[in-house]
Amino acid sequence: MKRRKFIVIAGIGTVAAGGLAYQIHSNYQSDKYEQRVADTWRHTNTVSLSSDKVMEELVRYGTLAANSHNTQPWLFKIGNQRITILPDFKRRCLAVDPDDHHLYASLGCAAENIAHAAIALGLFANITVNDKAEEVIRIDFDQIPSVKSELFQAIPRRQCTRVAYNGKKVSSHKLKILEATSGYDGISTRIFTSENDMETILEYVVAGNTNQMQDHAFVKELKDWLRFNPATAMKYGDGLFTATSGNPTFPDWLGSRLFDLAFTEKIENEKYRDQLRTAAGVIAFISEKDDIEHWINAGRSYQRFALQATALRLQHSFVNQAVEVPEVRKQLANYLNIGERRTDLLVRFGYGPRLPKSVRRPLDQVII
Repeated sequence: MKRRKFIVIAGIGTVAAGGLAYQIHSNYQSDKYEQRVADTWRHTNTVSLSSDKVMEELVRYGTLAANSHNTQPWLFKIGNQRITILPDFKRRCLAVDPDDHHLYASLGCAAENIAHAAIALGLFANITVNDKAEEVIRIDFDQIPSVKSELFQAIPRRQCTRVAYNGKKVSSHKLKILEATSGYDGISTRIFTSENDMETILEYVVAGNTNQMQDHAFVKELKDWLRFNPATAMKYGDGLFTATSGNPTFPDWLGSRLFDLAFTEKIENEKYRDQLRTAAGVIAFISEKDDIEHWINAGRSYQRFALQATALRLQHSFVNQAVEVPEVRKQLANYLNIGERRTDLLVRFGYGPRLPKSVRRPLDQVII
C-alpha cells in the first residue's frame, strides 16, 4: 500500500475510532448523569429523620430552586431549628448581573422552596430578611402538622424549559391561579397573553439580547458557565449543561469551538423570537422598591409561580434579556407604565416538552 493512501486510511480510522470511543464514553456518562439527576431531583424517602437530618433535607430542597446560570450562589448555615442563607459572592456573574440582583433573587428562590418543604416535614418557616447582614435570610421553624401541598410536590419536577413551546393557549382559569399564586409582599405581577403585548415584549427581549451579544464580557461569562457534556456537568455540579436547553453534547474542546461559531446575534435573536411566539404568555415580576429585600422577595414570588406552573403542567423559562440591560429595562418600564419601580424578572410560559434536568453541588459544598 502506498504511504499516502495508508496515512489517509489510518487517519480516517483514527477519527472514526475516536468518535466511537467518545460515543461509548458519552453513553456511559449519560447513564451516570441520569442517575445523578434521579438522586438529586427527588422527594425525601423517609419520615423518621433526626432534627439535624431534617435541616439538611430542607437545605437540599432549597438547592433545587431556580438560580441564575445554575451558579448556585448560596451558602447555608444550620443551627438549632434555624437555617441561614448567605450569598456566595465567588459565584457572582459580574457581566450579566453587575448589581447582584439575580444573585439575591436566587436566594429568595431557595428560601421559598424551603418554606414549602418545611410544611411537608411538619414545620412552619418564619423567614426574616436582613439586607444589612451577611446572613441575609434567617429561617426559624415552629412545629405544625405536616401538609404536603401541590407546590411542595412540584419541587422535584420544576425546571426552566428553554426551547420552543407548542403555541397552545392557557385557560383563563389557570391564568387566574397563576396570578393569585404569584403575588408577594412588595412584589406585583402582570401577565400578558395578547399578540400585541407579546410582540412588544419580544422587541425588548431582542433589544436586550442584541446588546448582550455585542458585549464580549457577557459572552465569555456565559461560555464559562456552559457544560458541554455529562462528565463536565457532573464534575462541576453546576452551570448550564447544553442538553438541558435542547442542544447536543460534545467533548469540551469541540463544544467550545462550536459555541464560538454558532453563538451569534442573528441565531440567538431568531431563537428568542421562536420561543416568545410559541409561548402562551409572559409574566413580569415588579418590585415596589429597588433593594435587596425586594429582590429576594421577587425570587420568592417567581419560585412560587414556577411551582404553581409546574403543578398545572405548564413549562416556563426566563426571558430576562429585557431586564438585564438597564436602558432596555427602562424602556420596558415605560411600556408597563410602572414609574420608578423595577421589573425584576420576565418569564414566558406555555405548553412544551420536558428536557433533561441540571445537577446540583453536594450538600457538603454548600453547608458551612
